Amino acid sequence: MPLPGLVNYQEGSVVSRVILKREKGNVTIFAFDEGQGLSEHTSPFDALVQAVEGEGEVTIAGKPITVKAGEVVLLPATQPHAVKAGTRFKMLLTMIRS
Repeated sequence: MPLPGLVNYQEGSVVSRVILKREKGNVTIFAFDEGQGLSEHTSPFDALVQAVEGEGEVTIAGKPITVKAGEVVLLPATQPHAVKAGTRFKMLLTMIRS
């Protein structure tokens, strides 16, 4: 199955599905309805966001970065970050625990 097909959009919501979960990290795909997002938070681990479909804005330590399908953004450990969908937006989040 193609990556975007692993999770479906839901009106007014953010939907996620864990694809792989291991002791040293996990991979999760998210589907954001337009305008939806994840509020600012931090993580003790580095994470990589890969935009799969649509366009979103990732804010890291107050700096907004627009990401489109095919682009990646590194979320550094301990840095506050947030995500907001500019359009319907799907992203793959890979977190490495080390």
